[in-house]
Amino acid sequence: MQKPEPIDEQIILDNTKYIESDTDLKGIITGCNDYFAEISKYSREELIGQPHNIVRHPDMPKIAFKILWDRLKKEQNINLAIKNLAKDGRYYWVFTHFDFKRDINTKKVVGYTAYRKTISNKVTDVLLPIYKKLTEIEKTEGMEGSLKYLNNFLDEHDLTIDTLLDDFYKLY
Repeated sequence: MQKPEPIDEQIILDNTKYIESDTDLKGIITGCNDYFAEISKYSREELIGQPHNIVRHPDMPKIAFKILWDRLKKEQNINLAIKNLAKDGRYYWVFTHFDFKRDINTKKVVGYTAYRKTISNKVTDVLLPIYKKLTEIEKTEGMEGSLKYLNNFLDEHDLTIDTLLDDFYKLY
């Protein structure tokens, strides 16, 4: 499925609703709620079976998703602010939290449930320049370069990735 061309128009989310989706361990969508389909402008049938990055906006740095997947594989949760791309080219910002889906018998993780809610402009105003810089670096230096920049940024501001994300979570 081809991604739409992004347009600079934001979809405003209902702060009383959660966007929910289930994925397998590889990020393939196995289920979603009606609100996810409504906001993403894809039907449930179009979403299920697709990689979750079907809604990834090109403004999102790849390093953010590497950090996300590294954490999930270690069974560590992460709260992440993400800019998503709807089928019609518009975008929407969400703050994402994950639950681990486990096999009833073995207790091994078999997938993830993601819950997303809208975030405030205070968060996106701070994040946009950081994400933009990371995305620019990735074009020339790859994820290694963006990770180096991110680590330097965190060191300069006496932060860890967790304290940075926790600070954003408090703003949302």
